[in-house]
Amino acid sequence: MSKAGGAAGSAPGPTAAAAAAAAQKQKLLLQKADADVSSLIDNFSSLINIARVNDPPVRNSQEAFQMEMRAARMVHSADSLLKLVSELKRTAIFSGLASLNENVDRRIEVLGQQAEGTERMLERIGQEAAASLKELEAHYYSSVVRSPSYD
Repeated sequence: MSKAGGAAGSAPGPTAAAAAAAAQKQKLLLQKADADVSSLIDNFSSLINIARVNDPPVRNSQEAFQMEMRAARMVHSADSLLKLVSELKRTAIFSGLASLNENVDRRIEVLGQQAEGTERMLERIGQEAAASLKELEAHYYSSVVRSPSYD
């Protein structure tokens, strides 16, 4: 396993363009999260300010409409934040899978190279064993005493 992590030809890190794209995406996501949280806070504080009890019925109906509008905006902001969280989860999962697939591919390549090296070594050992066996057979058949005679 130590060869897989320290291989001389391992894949380089992310390119500058990929790093810039990731930084830009992160910046956009943070801006979106900030905008949604600010919208939630603003609408909630407006909702609290509007929620005062007043006597004139016209003003109360206007306030009720403003409260409904602010509540709808809060729901929209919360929904937007939930979608953002979902997108972040998907990104984390898929980037995790991508790096996992990259590691698996690298490991497959390293193991394939080791298998090729092992096959070459076994072939060489087989050839050396065959040559040694031929040499021993030639020596045996050329020797005077091949085997003890039991006559």
